Amino acid sequence: MHVPDGFIDAPVSLAAGVAAAGAVAVSLRGARRELDERAAPLAGLVAAFIFAVQMLNFPVAAGTSGHLLGGALAAILVGPYTGVLCVSVVLLMQGVLFADGGLTALGVNITNMAVVTVVVAYAVFRGLLKVLPDTRRSVTVAAFAGALLSVPGAAAAFTLLYALGGTADVPLGKVFTAMVGVHVLIGIGEAAITAATVGAVLAVRPDLVHGARGLAVPLKLRVGDRLIDAPAAAAPVPAAARSTKKVWATGLVTALVLAGFVSFYASASPDGLEKVAADQGIDQNVQEHAAADSPLADYSLQDVDDARLSGGLAGVIGVGATVVVGTGIFWTVRRRRARDLTATSTATTAL
Repeated sequence: MHVPDGFIDAPVSLAAGVAAAGAVAVSLRGARRELDERAAPLAGLVAAFIFAVQMLNFPVAAGTSGHLLGGALAAILVGPYTGVLCVSVVLLMQGVLFADGGLTALGVNITNMAVVTVVVAYAVFRGLLKVLPDTRRSVTVAAFAGALLSVPGAAAAFTLLYALGGTADVPLGKVFTAMVGVHVLIGIGEAAITAATVGAVLAVRPDLVHGARGLAVPLKLRVGDRLIDAPAAAAPVPAAARSTKKVWATGLVTALVLAGFVSFYASASPDGLEKVAADQGIDQNVQEHAAADSPLADYSLQDVDDARLSGGLAGVIGVGATVVVGTGIFWTVRRRRARDLTATSTATTAL
């Protein structure tokens, strides 16, 4: 759903940019509370993983594909404020390095793909957890539902922006029906990827899932034909003290494999927005990307003739750049949190 330059006029694009900048500023402040000892090392990895999975377009209908947006996944794993920042970092890397998503439309893309998806997904996720049993399965189910609804929510948000500043004369009803219809199908894929990823992390390190914190489910042991609660450990290791190195390394290797190898087998069909734009005529005034001459444009490495190698190297570079930039941002926010806590502690002691 990367909106290129020319779909939305300049005034609305500027307004969306201001709204996106405000959302990022609020998220930077809110992320200070979320980026603790567990989340801070993983936030950059989550951004890199989303970048990698977004390269894996999957078929959803005849001649149409979809890909992960990632807002739901990021919000549930590392928190909603940090989630907005994760997806924003991905969109920035894609726009600047890979000519994917217009630069003048960056505010539109952040609003749709980062802010709307996170708000919708996390609201649904939290709402369901209030009525579902306190189990890990409930977290996975709620993650599935939140991700599923976040994608057509983003499609509806695009339709609203198009209504305000669309550059092509296409009936709004047709745009809304086409966008929401195809993105409901894409949402199923989004939901499956999100639920599978959240479930996998829950299985090995539930303490690292922001959306599952406070969930106390006793370990079960099978005795004969019955399941009984296992005895509690005498001296449990605090969750914050457990190392995240193994999870981090596993996640990074997975992202590199997905972007560097599996992406070659992704669907070549246009994604939902591209297909709707071509069918409905929304792309009449599309503009060439300012970074079209980038050596990584279109997710291929310039001057490398082998398509598999070219795309794989571009994917690996993208994962590396995203994890470096994301980690730098999140550690900076984390240090700011530490300084705030120190200042608060000092002021309390002085009183």
